[in-house]
Amino acid sequence: MHILPKKTTHFLLQQNTKQGMSIIFRFSLLLVVLVFFFATLFQFLMLYEEQEHSFITGLYWTVTVMTTLGFGDITFTSDLGRLFSILVLFSGILLFLTMLPFMFTQYIYAPWLEAQKKERTPRELPADTHGHVILVNPSPIALNVAENLKTYGAPYVLLSNDSQTTMELIDKGFNVVAGDHDSTRVYTKLRITQASMLVALDSDTRNTNIIFTAREIASQKLFLLASARTDESAEILKLAGCNEVFQFQRLLGEALARRVLNDKERCSVILRVEQLVIAETPVMRTALVGKTLLDCGLRNQTGVTVVGLWERGQFQLPKPNSVFTSTMVMVIAGTQEQIAKVNTLLGPRDTSRTKGNDTPVVIIGGGGVGLAAARFLEASNRPFCLVDKIRKKGIPEEAMIIGDASDLMVLEAANIRTAPSILITTHDDDTNIYLTLYCRRLNKEVQIISRANLDRSISMLHTAGADLVLSLASMVSNSVINLLSPGKVLMINEGLNIFRSTVNEKLAGTHLLGSGIRSETHCSVVAIRQPEGELLINPDPNHVFSVNEELFVIGDSAAEKAFHERFAI
Repeated sequence: MHILPKKTTHFLLQQNTKQGMSIIFRFSLLLVVLVFFFATLFQFLMLYEEQEHSFITGLYWTVTVMTTLGFGDITFTSDLGRLFSILVLFSGILLFLTMLPFMFTQYIYAPWLEAQKKERTPRELPADTHGHVILVNPSPIALNVAENLKTYGAPYVLLSNDSQTTMELIDKGFNVVAGDHDSTRVYTKLRITQASMLVALDSDTRNTNIIFTAREIASQKLFLLASARTDESAEILKLAGCNEVFQFQRLLGEALARRVLNDKERCSVILRVEQLVIAETPVMRTALVGKTLLDCGLRNQTGVTVVGLWERGQFQLPKPNSVFTSTMVMVIAGTQEQIAKVNTLLGPRDTSRTKGNDTPVVIIGGGGVGLAAARFLEASNRPFCLVDKIRKKGIPEEAMIIGDASDLMVLEAANIRTAPSILITTHDDDTNIYLTLYCRRLNKEVQIISRANLDRSISMLHTAGADLVLSLASMVSNSVINLLSPGKVLMINEGLNIFRSTVNEKLAGTHLLGSGIRSETHCSVVAIRQPEGELLINPDPNHVFSVNEELFVIGDSAAEKAFHERFAI
């Protein structure tokens, strides 16, 4: 009971509550005046009918009629009196039964609920919170980053400026605090001086405000990361105090274009760790199709190790009897020289269906991602054809097809049936799924690489027929986690990580082949750093582990967890 007066006082002192109470007061005053006016007319009409009642009786009659109770113990007998009764009755229906409940709900009950909701909404973090990541604006991409941080056990908090959104996210299990993005007081309550990173994923202008506000009170140790759409915005964000600015749309467009089939370079490098190079290589239109890993002799001829196979979004560890199919993408590990040997061995590809690198790559969608992909291909001297509804500046007229990509005539004009690769880059996942199905129907042999905005769309795009899918949300998550734990965990693709681990007594003295790392945890050791500093890339299966050796291990999140549990590291 002692809490209720405090809540009531807090509620009544709010500005919107004062305005609502003022409106309720004026309306109530109108009702009182009207009731007294009807009670007075009641007296005159009763005298007209030669009945005599007290003024209190008149008030009683007026209230019972206006509230439609109508006890019936006092009635008029004349037509004039009954017309007056109808007037009072309809006035009561309008004012008492319609307007009064509405105004009570609008100006008292709803604000009271909102005040209670705001009071229950978290406004700050505990004082001992430290090492956390602050994600400003709970967009779908920020929520994806939060999920990945949760997977790795990294503390985080989402900053939302809407109480309703905050409560909904809390119900879904997210750690959220409500507050304005441009308030130093809010960031103080978020313990920004004890945080490890702040990530701004809003518009360029709002990101600038967020970074500038955060840098004003944060120490120089706090790492500030932001997204930007243009080079100019990136420069302004750096001036505002941002440590790292990513143009994610440009990076995604280049990553999509980098994976296009290429006669000269079959391998697409996705990660470099010192001398270790991790690359993706499509099996499509190579001599590997139909062969097993054991028969192809790839390691004997080039020295690389096939550490994984992607097939329509599913990652698997290769086995000696694994058969290569045209829909597979190999993940290989080796040195730069070994990767170059793979390019020589696998290229040029089969040109029976296409004209190799002379046939334009079709890019559907001329947004930020599509334009970045087009510029990357242009810089690589690779012909392309951009399909969009409007003409884009900087794109040669002969390289553009203006029209709707769902129109068959437009796609035919872009030579969809003979294109070696199709990049689908629109910002809407539903549209991308539709276009993937459509393009796969028109050209069953083409390589389709699609963009996904959210991770949940990846599997649907693969099911629709995409050979490769890159997610904007995953790219952002990868960047955050790679910066948060530099060198410890490197996310290199959708759900695929490279992590480091030190050999302990449990592994020391065992052979790599017989250690159970691959068979029991589904991880692959791609490199070993010996205590004296030498890095062994693709180590010999008969290598004997020694204490304090550092392992570079590749696997998905589940495999990484199994590795740590199995070897107690």
